Amino acid sequence: MVQTLSSMMPLGTHAPDFSLLEVVSGESLSLSALKGKHATLIMFICNHCPFVKHIQEELVKLGKVYPQEGVGLIAISSNDVDEYPDDSPENMKILAETLGYDFPYLYDEDQSVAKAYGATCTPDFFIFDKGLKCVYRGQLDDSRPGNNIPLSGADIRKALNAMLSGNEINSQQKPSVGCNIKWKQK
Repeated sequence: MVQTLSSMMPLGTHAPDFSLLEVVSGESLSLSALKGKHATLIMFICNHCPFVKHIQEELVKLGKVYPQEGVGLIAISSNDVDEYPDDSPENMKILAETLGYDFPYLYDEDQSVAKAYGATCTPDFFIFDKGLKCVYRGQLDDSRPGNNIPLSGADIRKALNAMLSGNEINSQQKPSVGCNIKWKQK
């Protein structure tokens, strides 16, 4: 596993639009249909990455709390499924149903959405305000596989709670760390 840092999209960047396959329903869903009333959290994840496996429990918790607060949660997998079949839409659906993801899990087959967002690793997190301007990009928290720091979602929760209470989000944000996105070879 190659540790890769997120590229940290410039704050204020408008969220690139997309329409992707939602693997559980089989429908094509767009950002405009999924965005939240107050904020939108876009998470680039996948099935096989040990960094993502480490945080899945916290993702489920986020999905049970924040949509009721007007936050849209969207998970996207952009990995090359020919080389990483665990990340196929069929396996994404199984995982989403098994874990109880209460948010859409989208498949970025041509990897154009990951490229548009500058996503580089799994997991990679982006929070956008109600106008879809980037207000946070970075890590979930300081926990990593094997570092014995408890999983809390502290950084994402702090940013989301600040947004929901009308407070400013600290612009000093730590990049996410994870496996590199598995890009298709041309």
